[in-house]
Amino acid sequence: MKINYQETISDLLTRIDIHSQYGARDIDQWMLDICKLQAGVKILDVGCGAGKQCFTFYRHLKGNCDITGGDVNQELLAQARSENQKIGNKITFMDLDFNQPFPLNPNQFDFVSCCFAIYYAENIPFTIKEMHRVIKPEGRLFTTGPMPENKKMFYDIIREATGKPIPPMPGSSRYASEILTAIKSTFSAVEVNVFENPLTFSSVEPFLSYTRASLSEDRKLWGSLFQGKEEFQTVMDQIENVAIKWLNRDGKLVMTKVVGGFLATK
Repeated sequence: MKINYQETISDLLTRIDIHSQYGARDIDQWMLDICKLQAGVKILDVGCGAGKQCFTFYRHLKGNCDITGGDVNQELLAQARSENQKIGNKITFMDLDFNQPFPLNPNQFDFVSCCFAIYYAENIPFTIKEMHRVIKPEGRLFTTGPMPENKKMFYDIIREATGKPIPPMPGSSRYASEILTAIKSTFSAVEVNVFENPLTFSSVEPFLSYTRASLSEDRKLWGSLFQGKEEFQTVMDQIENVAIKWLNRDGKLVMTKVVGGFLATK
């Protein structure tokens, strides 16, 4: 399954910032509570992007860890390396395409994470097996991704605004089905955790900022709704009109993120 996708720094950081400002729960703390990482752990973060998860692990473990982050996106890796300099380059960042064999030895890591990225893999079983290969015996894999019911309000507003069906999203359409199945067939045990985080907006502006970043970030997935800047702006205008109507009716906009956390043991 070829997925033509590349995240940009501006869109990614906009969404992260809105999650932090308007969410009721802290997803980073939820992940840490589930994973129960121990001092001295050797970690690989696959699809690390700008390094958010790597830095979260590093701070949580107070530097008593060995962390490697890998990604194929050079713009995001440059951002990660820039942030890494501020802590004395304590984390290793490397080029890593999870659609290719990992340039890493087998049985090397205690813990492998892949947060909000695995569903962009072209061949899910291959990528899962590569993760399994580099994990030590009895080591663990932790992945996160959107469940099918994720962001229902977001999609409902877009559907009403455009009068068109929502195209299949790689995350919510693959994560709890194809990806979970591949993990269960490869690892000895899998634990499924679900995180729900309502984002509450008292005005339309932050919702529109989130929507603009989401549609732009995944623009190649939304080809049935718009092509080019003019059509994109038309769609955003339609979404704004519906969002204002919903806000006036309900007094607020509540978009609930529903995330699955799969914790697997080799």
